[in-house]
This record gives sequence, structure tokens and C-alpha cells, in this order.
Amino acid sequence: MLGFIIKRLLWMVPSLFAVSFLAFVLIQLPPGDYVTTYIATLAASNEIVDRTAAAELRTRFGLDQPFIVQYFKWIVGIVTRGDFGLSFEWQQPVSELIWERMALTLVVTSSTLLMTWALAFPIGVYSAVRQYSIGDYFFTFLGFLGLAIPSFLLALVLMYVAVVLFGADVGGLFSPEYQTAPWSWGKVQNLVEHLWVPVVILATNGTASLIRIMRANMLDELHRPYVTTARAKGLSEFRLLLKYPVRVAINPFISTIGWLLPNLISGALIVAVVLSLPIAGPLLLQSLMSQDMYLAGAFVLLMCTLTLVGTLLSDILLALVDPRIRFD
Repeated sequence: MLGFIIKRLLWMVPSLFAVSFLAFVLIQLPPGDYVTTYIATLAASNEIVDRTAAAELRTRFGLDQPFIVQYFKWIVGIVTRGDFGLSFEWQQPVSELIWERMALTLVVTSSTLLMTWALAFPIGVYSAVRQYSIGDYFFTFLGFLGLAIPSFLLALVLMYVAVVLFGADVGGLFSPEYQTAPWSWGKVQNLVEHLWVPVVILATNGTASLIRIMRANMLDELHRPYVTTARAKGLSEFRLLLKYPVRVAINPFISTIGWLLPNLISGALIVAVVLSLPIAGPLLLQSLMSQDMYLAGAFVLLMCTLTLVGTLLSDILLALVDPRIRFD
């Protein structure tokens, strides 16, 4: 197991270099650059920028250099100094812009993941064990409802319910007095008070999907010969379920960690805009629209890192949970 982990960690290094290069290429594929977008924005306000000023801006931002030189300077700064470059639009170091947003994004993402598992696991098992019961039909109906309702629509409904019925402030993750305040115990409590709305919204679709997956996998395992044998030997029903079919059926839960973490970041974009959440999605969208390549590249690189780390964690957990999987 240790050798497998070390080998995977070593393979992450060239993978991240390849991903960073592809991200840099994709961000620069649209015609023009940040200066082009900036000039178009000024033109919409009836401000004219001549060619000399545009050339000076490109020289100032280093956009007049060849693509490979821009990439080399960016990646060397990341590796040697942890410097992701300067954001053109915000005129701030990228690292100052992304770390707090990525931290809040991970809080929202991990909370959503925990809520998704906490609901989908027992409901999926119950629906399979009590197939065609009233509870099974009820949770199946809720599952289809959760899959059908768009997240942004659910966000608007919950915002209305929270404000009208409970008088709660649901815009953003903090109250106005804590938005720019330094971190303290009071700010953490305020974050927890605002966290339930985005977590419920983001967990709805994933929970509904995993309930269906867990139910289907459990139904496949419940009628296997080894389950019948264990039951015939007098093993209690609860212990039988946890020891045998659940350990096999839970594999999809664990294997989804690799893609679920970055998917929650990108999939929460519309919800984040509706709820004014200070997380990674809206800032990533803005950086892509303005072609702020260093800021957008940093976000894409961090999301790919989450994917690689999540995949490694899921592989390790699968080996621990499923006795059929061994890395020796």
C-alpha cells in the first residue's frame, strides 16, 4: 500500500505539469487577450484606447511575449516561490485572491459531501431492504424530485422561505458585519449559520442520484448466494447487511470522491451567483470572461489537483473497505 501511494504521488508531478500547460493553452485559445477585453469594455463606455496605449498595456502585462515564455515564467514562479502571478483585472497577486475563496469552497464542498453521504447511504439501504414498501416509494419520489428540480430554482425557493418564514439573512456566507472582519469564533459561528442553505441546495441533486445508485447496487447484492449462506448460518440481519452486501454496494460512494470535489466547485457556479457566495466559481467565471489568464489558470490547476488527490483518496479507501481490492 505504501509503495502504491508513493508511486501515485510521484506520478502526480508530471500530471500537474501537463494539466497546467493544457489549462494555459485553453485559456489563451479565444481570440484576443485581456487587453482586448479591457479595450472592448472601455469602448462600451465611449472611451477610446489608441494602439500605442494598448501596446504599452500588453508590454506591462507581459502579453507581448511568446506563449511559451509566458507559461515558463508562470510555472517557474509557482514551483520556486508559490507565486501564481498577478491578476490583470484585480491588480493583486493571484494567491491573495484565491486562497480564502478556495478555503470557503472546500468548507462548502466538504459539508455538502458529508450531508450527501449521511442521507443517501441509509436511505439507499432502506429502500433496497424494504423494496416496494411505502417508504421505498416515498424516497423514490423524493429522489426523482431532487433530480428534476434545477439547483438555481431550489436556491430561489429556499431564499424566499428563509427570508419570509424565518427572517434569516441568506445572501452570501456571512452577515454584513463579518464579511470583511478578521477570522474569529464569532465569524465561524456566523459562517455555520449561513452554511445550511447552500449545503442543502447543492446536496439535493447528489443525494438523489446516490440514493438510486445505492438502492440498485444493494438489490444486486441482497440475492447473492453468499448472503443466503450467511443468513442460513444464523447471522443477524443487521450484522449481515453491514458485513457483506453494504461493503460491496458502498464502492460507488467512495469512487465518486475523485470527480465529486471538482464537480461541486464547478457545478455550484449558478447557485453561487444566485446566493452571492464568495467561493471559487464566480471568480473563475469572471476571470475566464475577462481572459485573466493567471487567475483562471490558478483555479483550473487547483481544481485538477483536487481531482488527483480525490482519486488517490478514493483508491485508498476502496482498498480499506473492499477486501477484494489489494495493492500488494
